[in-house]
Amino acid sequence: MTSIQIPISEMSKGAQEALVDKLRACHSEEEILDFEIWFNSKTNIGPLHEVICDFLRNRSISRGLAAKWLLTLIKDKEAKIKL
Repeated sequence: MTSIQIPISEMSKGAQEALVDKLRACHSEEEILDFEIWFNSKTNIGPLHEVICDFLRNRSISRGLAAKWLLTLIKDKEAKIKL
């Protein structure tokens, strides 16, 4: 099944803010990874790591917050590769 990805810039400001709020509500690594699985399977915006990079690029989130989320996602991917 192929889906067309919607650029983050085409999301409404309210939708972007709601997405950032959902990410901010994730406090543990497990919550972030569970959200990533849900997000990547239920939306056609793009992989979560790309959306986080877009938020960082357009300054919708802080560098520290983006670093926390991206580090969690990268560590998980590396652990899966090593298996």
